[in-house]
Amino acid sequence: MSNTETRPEEVRCTSGTAPDGSHGHPAVQILEPRDVPLGGVRAMAVRRTLPQRARSLIGAWCFADHYGPTDVRTSAGMDVPPHPHIGLQTVSWLFSGEIEHRDSLGTHAFVRPGELNLMTGGHGICHSEVSTARTTLLHGVQLWVALPGAHRDAPRAFQHHVPDPVEHSGATVRVFLGSLCGETSPVETFTPLLGAELLLPARTDLALDIDPAFEHGVLVDSGTVGLEGTALAPAELGYTPPGRARLHLTNTDDAPARLILLGGEPFDEDIIMWWNFVGRTHEEIARAREDWAAGRRFGEVHGYGGDPLPAPPLPNIALKPRTRPS
Repeated sequence: MSNTETRPEEVRCTSGTAPDGSHGHPAVQILEPRDVPLGGVRAMAVRRTLPQRARSLIGAWCFADHYGPTDVRTSAGMDVPPHPHIGLQTVSWLFSGEIEHRDSLGTHAFVRPGELNLMTGGHGICHSEVSTARTTLLHGVQLWVALPGAHRDAPRAFQHHVPDPVEHSGATVRVFLGSLCGETSPVETFTPLLGAELLLPARTDLALDIDPAFEHGVLVDSGTVGLEGTALAPAELGYTPPGRARLHLTNTDDAPARLILLGGEPFDEDIIMWWNFVGRTHEEIARAREDWAAGRRFGEVHGYGGDPLPAPPLPNIALKPRTRPS
């Protein structure tokens, strides 16, 4: 998915203090979403929790959009024209509906519920995403992973994986990246990561053994989920720092709850993330923008019935890398 904002915000992260202003670290930091429209007047809105001023990374996860359920019979649905990416991987995961994906590798694929589509941008790729005519309710998440410096120019690639659901203490777990509950995804990433969908039945207490070297984020799709005793409402993302070997989740409601669990080793590189690009310097981002405008480097998407997405103007000041909160 593209960041279709015409003036994408440069996020500057604070350091050294916790969200409450203290120098300690709360057990759970709550990241609230902001609404972002995908396109014009009738566009579908998404809820963006990463990046934001309080936190721009969880492991190498650098972008999280949560959308739907949207009845596309009464809205424009998703129609994102061909647009470029560098220095990242896109992770598409649906709860309902179907999205048609085309990219400059020549890939023509569909994103369906419970199936992972992962695209590596690396040195440069472009793609389009359109909800299909078969879709009535569109509902899912779009995530980005920052590539480490040694691999940020990796060749463009596309991977598809259908994880088997596993039962763990009454919950249903689908591991699409990394390892959890004895399941390991075969999908290649360039830093240690975790990505999984969890379905919690009503009145469930769940303990998960996790990698203590990872920081984690819990993005709630439906229901009210307790994370280490802190309640998270739908669309909120709860963050926990490294150091714990077990994660406690609860669903105290009388209806099931669904969440996305993200994790990874802290990403120790400063990055610049502007529009659809992840780089290290202002000049690197500016070159990518110029190449897209000139029709270089990214290839072409065939089969999309419209024009590519134009790049927004760069700001009048040099882009600066983001720093991590202490």
